[in-house]
Amino acid sequence: MQRVTITIEDDLLAALDGFMARSGASNRSEALRDLVRRGLAEDAPEAAECVGVITYALDPSQRDLGRAVPESRQRHHDTTIAALSVPLDHTAAVEVTVMRGTVGSVTAYANSLFLQRGVLHGQTALVPIRTEIEFHLHGARAHTHEHLRVQERWQD
Repeated sequence: MQRVTITIEDDLLAALDGFMARSGASNRSEALRDLVRRGLAEDAPEAAECVGVITYALDPSQRDLGRAVPESRQRHHDTTIAALSVPLDHTAAVEVTVMRGTVGSVTAYANSLFLQRGVLHGQTALVPIRTEIEFHLHGARAHTHEHLRVQERWQD
């Protein structure tokens, strides 16, 4: 880790302090690191591995989205980790889909959802990961399986 000095306008510093209070960051350095990571997520390499959290609101009755969206996840069964639908009233729900794959594939799927009529307020949060294959012994039984390791920054 390195110490850096920055010059910042008073109103921008006040906004940073407000962000720090809302985000639960314990100091300005932590708040700045969080903001820089968020900003750099927009420059994530297309081929980088990630877990993506896709959130959106939708009217399930419009264009039969209540059937079409789960079917689209089923077509991506190899990359969909989990999905949650929360009904808000008789015509709206908030949904969360967690996917893994490359930045390009996860964002392409999310953007295809967001373009559907009846889907509102779509956002995607990407977490950089690295897949590791590990060998374990459990008693006399040995096996390998994957671990998804969260990374500090994007890697190709």
